[in-house]
Amino acid sequence: MVFATMTRITALVLLMTACAGAQRRAEDGRSFDVVVVGATPGGIMAAVAAARLGRTVALLERGAHIGGLPANGLGATDIGTRGATGGLFLEFVGRVRKHYADRYGADSAQVRACSDGYHFEPSVAEKVFEQMLAEHPSIQVLRRRELRAAQVVASADRARLTKITAVRLDDGAAETYAARVFVDGTYEGDLAAAAGVRFRVGREAAAELGEPMAGKIYKAWGTPEPGPGSTGAADATIQAYNYRLCLTRDASNRAPIARPARYDRAEFASLVDDIAKGRYAGRPAAELELDGIGRLVNMVELPNGKTDSNNQHLAFLSTDLPEENWPWPTADWAWRDGFAARLRDYTLGLLWFAQNDPALPGDFRRRTSQWGLCKDEYTDNGNFPRQLYVREGRRVEGEYLFTAHDALPRPGMERPPIHADSITASHYALDSHAVRKREPDRVHLDGFFSKPSRPYTVPYGVIVPRGVDGLLTPVPVSGTHVGFSTLRMEPCWMALGQAAGVAAHMAVAAGVAPRSVDVPALQRELLQQKAILIYVEDVPPSHPDFAAVQLSALRGEVPGWRLHAAAP
Repeated sequence: MVFATMTRITALVLLMTACAGAQRRAEDGRSFDVVVVGATPGGIMAAVAAARLGRTVALLERGAHIGGLPANGLGATDIGTRGATGGLFLEFVGRVRKHYADRYGADSAQVRACSDGYHFEPSVAEKVFEQMLAEHPSIQVLRRRELRAAQVVASADRARLTKITAVRLDDGAAETYAARVFVDGTYEGDLAAAAGVRFRVGREAAAELGEPMAGKIYKAWGTPEPGPGSTGAADATIQAYNYRLCLTRDASNRAPIARPARYDRAEFASLVDDIAKGRYAGRPAAELELDGIGRLVNMVELPNGKTDSNNQHLAFLSTDLPEENWPWPTADWAWRDGFAARLRDYTLGLLWFAQNDPALPGDFRRRTSQWGLCKDEYTDNGNFPRQLYVREGRRVEGEYLFTAHDALPRPGMERPPIHADSITASHYALDSHAVRKREPDRVHLDGFFSKPSRPYTVPYGVIVPRGVDGLLTPVPVSGTHVGFSTLRMEPCWMALGQAAGVAAHMAVAAGVAPRSVDVPALQRELLQQKAILIYVEDVPPSHPDFAAVQLSALRGEVPGWRLHAAAP
């Protein structure tokens, strides 16, 4: 594992370099209450939450489109318990369902396929995010802005972030933005790093904190314990990225898979032997159909005959591309853009190989050839996702370090530890993808694991970076590799973004640093906004005593999952 930081002097030097190197003279600096970098769902919700409380907000996004992964193929929402996360995330889900009901009818196949708004097409997710932002004139959405540097002011015990420099990619002009509070909504933690915040990259050793699944691990998919070769040793590896593909077999909307210009058959040849020998990286469930496209991707149905097609965890070869992404978290954008293009070619090459290579069984090729990209998605990008899946970038060093133990029940208890300063509840398994490519005689790729958790609470300190004031980090949150592996799901990021937006407002209103906001007051405001701070199964946000029960449960007065509120 690597601990890293940029010195404050380096950050200042980068600021001056970026300004001096701009192709045009920088525009006059602009000032806002809150500046959010990264229009991911977490960044978007931070902007919306701050704007709804009356703050002026600038939302800077490097791309031409907003929405992060939900707008780029992650249409099957990753949440272990529906109802564990509320607030703006549930508002997003409700708007998705309303879109399908309004357009196709309440009893339509599209409404059924949207699964109450938890499953959606990429273009619908982008549309809903755009609507939520457009409702607030105090939010300026600034696209194709690339962060170049941050300016911090040193004090006795910590620094304060005061300004950032971004470059307009369309003309190379530099722009400066000042704010009372900044929010890092990037998957990579770029703003935090530019401001000099310490961060973690890689895997902690199992011995460091006693976390299950920590360090070097080989675990067959679907089995409970690590297998041979697992040492639990720390390293600086990063779990694999991929593209969440939106595929269809609807002939009227299917775009064929073309062989990419950069194609290397040798990368995919092992699939031939895997199919011939029925070889998997785990135990397939009997109901899974893995003799066609299911060999390559794990598919979840979306409305209008589309799918969210993710990496197939039971396969040694799928859409993940481990090892080659290791530099991503700290690399510059020239390197990242090159890797994104490489991963696109790899992904299209895998699909083309499966549909066309004569060494594969004819029936397998016919089955996979039924599928293609969707003609009506990403129409300005060859029907291919614009954003790759950055599952893990930098993890900031925050006031609280979230570990696996925060998501697992305490011995003899039903719940994980309850954090009195919780800003959201969440639930997903501890879950990581591979960090290395296939190795001989291993049960799976190094790094793959999934371990069940229970609904947990997330303390405010995970989004408050140490050593730098004026900054909140709801996406590159403070956690170990295993702890981060459950926090990294978009519902949790949306909830943390909402909390960051409210905390930013409160910091501006009180004239204090975000770390000094009144956390009980922050919690009361979040509860007013129907955020869920701790999961109580039978007291949803619509219940008249919701807020009171939430606060009671945070005091440990609801030890189980139900209050039995309907009982005498």
